[in-house]
Amino acid sequence: MSDLFRGLKESLQKKALKNIVFPEATDERIITAACRLANENLVRPILIGNVNKVNQLAESLDVNIAGCEVINPTDYGKWNEMVDAFLERRNGRVQREEAEHVLKDENYFGTMLVQMEEADGLVSGAVHSTSDTVRPALQIIKTKEGINKTSGVFVMVRNDEKYIFADCAINIAPTSEDLAEIAVESARTSKLFDVEPRVAMLSFSTKGSAKSEETERVIEAVKFAKEKQPSLIIDGEFQFDTAFVPSVAAKKAPDSEIKGDATVFVFPSLEAGNIGYKITERLGGFEAVGPILQGLNKPVNDLSRGCSTEDVYKLALITAAQAE
Repeated sequence: MSDLFRGLKESLQKKALKNIVFPEATDERIITAACRLANENLVRPILIGNVNKVNQLAESLDVNIAGCEVINPTDYGKWNEMVDAFLERRNGRVQREEAEHVLKDENYFGTMLVQMEEADGLVSGAVHSTSDTVRPALQIIKTKEGINKTSGVFVMVRNDEKYIFADCAINIAPTSEDLAEIAVESARTSKLFDVEPRVAMLSFSTKGSAKSEETERVIEAVKFAKEKQPSLIIDGEFQFDTAFVPSVAAKKAPDSEIKGDATVFVFPSLEAGNIGYKITERLGGFEAVGPILQGLNKPVNDLSRGCSTEDVYKLALITAAQAE
């Protein structure tokens, strides 16, 4: 296990246990990771599902769920309270009968546990799509004040190297305002992993070497981000080599605060971000941790449906750390 996760574990072991919801309790990757987390006294897992089915799966996998709480939405003791809270949160957009139907969905039910402070965070997506995980979070937990959109970052880890890549998961064609917001939130997220934020706004151009609508959007984003957080070290537009290689930075952007030593990389579009992190992972030998959702009032994180048990375990650690 990398230093990144050893550090997270050591930090969590010194603090009160966080309650993390796993809506997909009958998936063997989820239940195995949840039991490991409970047995290592790192989080207190809340498994959503039919109690008998969860117990049967645990027995078949020979894992101990004694440290986990199992909740079946149909037997939940605070059901009426949850329905009332959901109706209030949706502010007249749904009627009671529809709310009762919606809350039988594991992701909506689990997200409401977080909203009602019965849990501190949620991890889903091993079985469900990203939209199935993110939609309830946006409708119920919602984004922080001043944040218009959630975004998804990856922590790229190789030995003692750690970098933040954003947005690689959510926003297809971000505006300048969106990119600025992503930059500021990614800088905040970086500190969770002891990465000192030095933010590079990426493009196919460096400091006016090309001019187009796309490059102007990135230049505007830098301006907006500095207005949002004047103390943030941020610059662009940069080609990746300018942001990452000191000798190239000295030639292409000699007056920049970023001297080829960026730690947070904000991509101009989702396609660039998604392609970029996967190239870094597959060709560069980095571990890609995430996507980690940022900008929400409470932590909700999305797994890939191709995730491993280890992925579930690690994302749960990050979710618990975000809840601090």
